[in-house]
Amino acid sequence: MNRHPKAMISGAYEHPIRKATGQSVAQLHAECAKGALEDAGLAKGDVDAYFCAGDAPGLGALNMADYMGLSIRHVDSTETGGSSYLVHVAHAANAIAAGKCEVALITLAGTPRSSQRKPGSHTTLDWPDSPFEQPYGADLVSLYAMAAKRHMHEFGTTSEQLAWIKVTASMHAQHNARAMLRDPVSVEQVLASPLVADPLHRLDCCVISDGGGAIIVTSPGIAKSLKRQSVSVLGCGESVKGLSGGKVDLSFTAAAASGRAAFAESGLTPADIRYASIYDSFTITVLLQLEDLGFCAKGEGGRFVADGALIAGAGRLAVNTDGGGLCNNHPSNRGGMTKIIEAVRQLRGEAHPAVQIPNCEFALAQGMGGSIATRHASATVILGAQ
Repeated sequence: MNRHPKAMISGAYEHPIRKATGQSVAQLHAECAKGALEDAGLAKGDVDAYFCAGDAPGLGALNMADYMGLSIRHVDSTETGGSSYLVHVAHAANAIAAGKCEVALITLAGTPRSSQRKPGSHTTLDWPDSPFEQPYGADLVSLYAMAAKRHMHEFGTTSEQLAWIKVTASMHAQHNARAMLRDPVSVEQVLASPLVADPLHRLDCCVISDGGGAIIVTSPGIAKSLKRQSVSVLGCGESVKGLSGGKVDLSFTAAAASGRAAFAESGLTPADIRYASIYDSFTITVLLQLEDLGFCAKGEGGRFVADGALIAGAGRLAVNTDGGGLCNNHPSNRGGMTKIIEAVRQLRGEAHPAVQIPNCEFALAQGMGGSIATRHASATVILGAQ
């Protein structure tokens, strides 16, 4: 195991709002920053680095740093969709190790629900791929459905097995007072929900919410000076996967590479992880990442998730104990930030008692951005209890 982490996560905050009532995106970013700093026991003046992605308004870090009155010496506005915030953790840890900063603030916020912004459009006119793909009319859910259909064809995965991922999320969300969908559902209810894009049903898809979150990444020295419990950043990995000019294999995602790198840096293996926050834009997204991260063999994902095996207390691995994007929230159509936050809660022993993993020592947070059927980015962060 990596016993000398480069950095620590010392503060974490998830915005409680699920539908904004007049707050601007910039205001939500600032409220999240304030919450994370208070959680860590730090002040705005302690922040010397700021990280944000494409959800930040204006020119991103330039506008937001000024809006929040930050005096910083390091900035990073890397954009990889929903995986951005896990990439930011890795970049912040590297910057801290290089002496570029000591207290890094990472924020996410958005209002897709109140603004009724459609998340399903796949390409925009200025993307280099648009002339080749836009004429076919693909949208996000149909592309994920294509990946699901391919997995079913190759490995015999069933809609019932995918439904168990939603059931798991709902069983956890019932204990989360802030979750958008708190009622437990059954496999039968998932399959009875309207078919959106074969084989994905409405309940196979994540919620759309406003809100956001923030985390504070600090040097080990700063972390030791704080009264608040920090968690160690043990290993990070990032990767991208595209269509390679038509050489397409929908059976795996970029998580295969990012997970391998994160485990190698941490010195741990999937068998060491008892809690995992897995990006869950759709149920198929979870299944593929579990395989690619090494929690089960390729093609075994359907059997691995079935029969409630991922519910806290039911098996070796618990997944998304806050209800995840399928039931809790999916702010700014980007769920990566909340994956880190719930992993921090588990390692601090602060998850809801009904879903808290006893003596949780290690946790994995996994984020995805883009579309697993075309081009996407993956980032994996492995954390340890202090």
